[in-house]
Amino acid sequence: MIFNSFDFLWLCPLLLICYYLIKALLERKYKEIGNFLLIAISYYVYMRWKPVSGLVLLYITCITFLFAKLIQKKRKTLLLWIGVILTILPLFLFKYLNFVNDLINDIFVGISIPYASHLSKLLMPLGLSFYSLQALGYMIDVYYQKIETEKNWWHYMLFVCFFPQITSGPISKAKDLLPQIKYRKGFDSNQFVQGLKWILWGMFLKMVLADRIGIYVDSIYNNYHYMSGLSCFVACILYSFQLYGDFAGYSFMALGVGELFGFELINNFRRPYLAVSVTDFWRRWHISLSMWLRDYIYIPLGGSRCNKLRNYWNIFITFLVSGIWHGANLTYIFWGILHGIFQIIEKMLGLHKKESKGIEWAGRTLITFLLISLAWVFFRMPTLTDGFNVISRIATNHDLTMATITPSTAIFIVMALTITIVKDIMDEFVDKEYTLFHHKWLGVRWATYLGLLLLILTCGVFDAGQFIYVSF
Repeated sequence: MIFNSFDFLWLCPLLLICYYLIKALLERKYKEIGNFLLIAISYYVYMRWKPVSGLVLLYITCITFLFAKLIQKKRKTLLLWIGVILTILPLFLFKYLNFVNDLINDIFVGISIPYASHLSKLLMPLGLSFYSLQALGYMIDVYYQKIETEKNWWHYMLFVCFFPQITSGPISKAKDLLPQIKYRKGFDSNQFVQGLKWILWGMFLKMVLADRIGIYVDSIYNNYHYMSGLSCFVACILYSFQLYGDFAGYSFMALGVGELFGFELINNFRRPYLAVSVTDFWRRWHISLSMWLRDYIYIPLGGSRCNKLRNYWNIFITFLVSGIWHGANLTYIFWGILHGIFQIIEKMLGLHKKESKGIEWAGRTLITFLLISLAWVFFRMPTLTDGFNVISRIATNHDLTMATITPSTAIFIVMALTITIVKDIMDEFVDKEYTLFHHKWLGVRWATYLGLLLLILTCGVFDAGQFIYVSF
C-alpha cells in the first residue's frame, strides 16, 4: 500500500475499523485475534503488489525463526553463518546477481574474452532489503545472547511482516517491537492522535515538498549536459531536500500508521540537515539503519576499541557495506565510500565530538550540508561518469542562467522548503510546548493542521509516485 495514494485514503480507515471492531468483539474469547488480524492485513497489503513476493517474506521468516532456535540450543558459529547465508540468499539473487554478472562481463570485455550470460532480470520484492536486515538482526541478537528466542511463531511472524514498516523500514529491533506484540495495550486516543499528526506531516513532506521538487530536479539531471553550472548546483541542493522529504515522509507516515494500530516504531529522522558533521548526520539520518550497521558491522569489527588505523578501517568497511546495501550499482558503493572517508577525516581532526555554537555552528552545518549534497549526486545519477560530469559542470561552468521554471512551481517549492526548514529549526531549538504540532495554544495547533491539510490538497502532487527508498 503506497501511503501517498488514494488506495491508502480509503483502505487504511477501512482496515482500522475492521481491526478495532473485530478485536472488540472477539478479543475476550481469542486473546491473539489482534495479532492474527495484523498478520493477515500485513500479508494482504504486501501481496497486493505481487502475490509471489509473499513467499519470499515467508521464507525469510521461517529461516530466521528456525535458525535462531538452533543457535540458542547449540550456540555454534557455523549455524549462525549458515543462517545468515540462507537469509541473504534471496537478497543476493534478486538484487546483486545481475550486478555481479555485469561486472564479470565488463572485465571479460576489457580483456577481449567472449562472455555470454543468459541471466534474466529478476524483479526484487518490495522491502526485501529492509525486512531481511530486521530478521538478520533478531538471529544475531539471539547468537550474542542479547535476547531469548521468540517461542510464539505468530508473534515472530508479525515482527517480520508488520505492514507499515515492511517496504522501507524503519528496521526495528526485536527487543523493541516484540514486547509490543506480546503484551498489547488497549486503544490509546492520545497515541491515535499522534499517529494522525505523523501521517499529516509525512504526507506534506512527500506530496508537497519531495514530489514537487522532484519534477524540477528530474528535468535538470536528465538533461544535465545542456544545463548551466548554476542549474546543476540548484538541482544538487534541491535533490537533498527531495530525498529528505521522500524518505522522511514515508518514515513519518509509517510511524503514524503504526501508532494508529497501537505500535511505537523507531523515529528514523531527527532533523539531519542541522547536523554539524557527517558523523552527526548519521546519528540523525536513517537512524534504524545506522544503528543496525553499528551493532552488526562496526562493533563486531572492533568498533573504536582498537588502534586508530584499525578504527578508520572499521568505519570504511561499515560505510562500504552501507553503500552496497543501498543498491547494486557502483554509484551507491562510491557514495558509501565517500561517507566513510568524510567520517575518517572528521575523526582524525577531532570534529566528530566537537561542539559548536553561533557562527561556528552555522558554518559547520552549512559545510556538512554541502558535502552531503555533493555526495547525493552520485546517489542520484545512474553511473559514476554521470555523477562526476555533474560535479564537473558545477565546478567549471560559470554560466549563471537558470533552467526555466514556472512561477507557480517556484512558489510551491520555496513555500514548502520554508515550512520544512522553519519546523525543523523550531523542533531543534524551541521548547516542545512552543513547536507547531505541540504548541500549548490550541489555536496554533489547529491552524498548523488545517494549513498543512490545505496545502496538501491544493499543492500536493497526487500521482501516487513511488517512494525512492522502496527500490532499495
